Amino acid sequence: MDGRNQSIVSEFVLLGLSHSEDLQVLLFIIFLMFYLLIVSGNIVIMVLIATDHNLHSPMYFFLANLSFVDMWLSSVTTPKMIADVLRKNKTISFSGCMSQVFFAHCIDAGEMVQLVVMAYNRYVAICKPLHYFTIMNLKRCTGLVLTSWTIGFVHAMSQLVAVLQLPLCGPMEIDSFFCDIPLVINLACMDSHDLDTLVNADCGVVIVTCFILLLISYTYILFTVRQSSNSGASKALSTCTAHITVVMIFFVPCIFIYVWPLKITWLDKFLAVFYSVFAPLLIPAIYTLRNKEMRNSMKRLKSYFMNNKVNI
Repeated sequence: MDGRNQSIVSEFVLLGLSHSEDLQVLLFIIFLMFYLLIVSGNIVIMVLIATDHNLHSPMYFFLANLSFVDMWLSSVTTPKMIADVLRKNKTISFSGCMSQVFFAHCIDAGEMVQLVVMAYNRYVAICKPLHYFTIMNLKRCTGLVLTSWTIGFVHAMSQLVAVLQLPLCGPMEIDSFFCDIPLVINLACMDSHDLDTLVNADCGVVIVTCFILLLISYTYILFTVRQSSNSGASKALSTCTAHITVVMIFFVPCIFIYVWPLKITWLDKFLAVFYSVFAPLLIPAIYTLRNKEMRNSMKRLKSYFMNNKVNI
């Protein structure tokens, strides 16, 4: 024990992103607009894939799941952040804090595995095209998605158990806009270095393993593409470029927050905002706008609504 008095915790105080009133109003408008775009954009993608028979293939099945995951990834922290921006007293209950910890890590880990699954899907499509629909049948696709959620759940539970019974001492202030495990561990009434290392190692196993699998997959794909025809290679390279961009957008912030923490408050806040607000907006946009079939599907949906409007 370090001399601070252990207390029964009922709530935490979130210090947020900024204390400037003018900046808080600007952040409120920006984050609200971004969140509405994230929710509406991902819902449109899911509706398009569910209703357009031209998009009923394994790649779009995984893309629909990714959109679902991204929508909930942002919803874990962003609505609370938006609601707190204009409040002077930014508090969160103990149960609310632990819920954020659980769902953030569950969805984060699930999305990492989902990106590995999508890389595997690209590998089969490019390296084994004649057996693609045999290998990537509905049963296997469903199993892979369930596996990603299972891994996310197990990882989140391991993180939650590590902090749930942790003795905490006041003041219960978290210098961020949401609860995360490293920030909660800082409030412990004990030397938390070993626990902090253990939690980072747990996160590192998931992040580094998925990142290495992605590097191996895309390296193998790129070597295969080099031996293909120019037209096929160009299309495959374009698809892989989009996927690799997504991987970098999602993994780089997580690496610097959990695997190799820099312990710089303003940078940690920026990275947290990036992967909880910007990444869920950019990832579906990259997959969708660079995809010809998705663009055509959006045009068909727009034409459908325009024709119905004219008929009315």
